[in-house]
Amino acid sequence: MKLTSQTNYAVRMLMFCDSKKERATVREIAAFYSLPERFLFNILQRLTAAGLVETTRGRGGGIRLARPADQIRLGDVVRIIEENFEMAECFEAGGTDCPLINTCGLNKALSEALQSFFDSLNRYSIADLTGNEYNIDVLMRLNLAMKDPIRDQTN
Repeated sequence: MKLTSQTNYAVRMLMFCDSKKERATVREIAAFYSLPERFLFNILQRLTAAGLVETTRGRGGGIRLARPADQIRLGDVVRIIEENFEMAECFEAGGTDCPLINTCGLNKALSEALQSFFDSLNRYSIADLTGNEYNIDVLMRLNLAMKDPIRDQTN
């Protein structure tokens, strides 16, 4: 199974918001990941509709997590963003003429595998992905340092 780039960057958008610890903007997330803002806006709509992020318009507005990062499970994010988990023709709604559809051992095995996939992902939260052993926080600080020259060199 291959996840879409939308899922990849939905998770990364949530990681960015968790690491920043304050409101983020689509513009700064897009710049950080070198992505078009329009691409992120499409993802943002889905994350907002699912209640994973909150947005505020206007001056001082932006994006922030709608709940603590340790309560946002990775598998749940994947389920929200991905549109298709059809691992075989059997999984397609009305897409098979197989007479064994409801009693097939392959269908059962693939369903269990898919559930195991989500169970495994749900062992991780967004907070787990941004902890000290990972480098998003370091990269964010380096990115900020490169944009804002040292103002007071006496300290």
